[in-house]
Amino acid sequence: MNMISAVTAQGLPRFATYTGGFTAARLIEFCKKLMNDADGPVYLVVDGHPAHRAKIVTEFVASTHGRLKLFTPRAYSPQLNPDEWVWKNIKHDRVGRSSVTGPDEFKAKVISALRRLQKMPRLVRAFFADPDLRYITT
Repeated sequence: MNMISAVTAQGLPRFATYTGGFTAARLIEFCKKLMNDADGPVYLVVDGHPAHRAKIVTEFVASTHGRLKLFTPRAYSPQLNPDEWVWKNIKHDRVGRSSVTGPDEFKAKVISALRRLQKMPRLVRAFFADPDLRYITT
């Protein structure tokens, strides 16, 4: 099981789970959903994954005429990505502390933890209090 996620400064996590590898097409599909749900532009902090740098993604972002922008911090700097706090909360604070008997139970626990987090925007907004994320709120 794999997951793609994003988090807003208002404390709203968005996610999708999937099987198989992460591709540029999956990223574009996720970005389209984010843009459909947003009233204004969508700004995503992404890492250096090849799908994030793919030509088709660059062309898609250009086709949005500023409605979608991708920002890539310097190489390996997860502390600058607020979505890493979502991952930490799910992996280490929730699912990582429970026992899992198989893939179906694992997926159910991950989705349950993500839905729980969606109901806790105050906690998600608190992720942005990290000093490394100050650049987002200034």
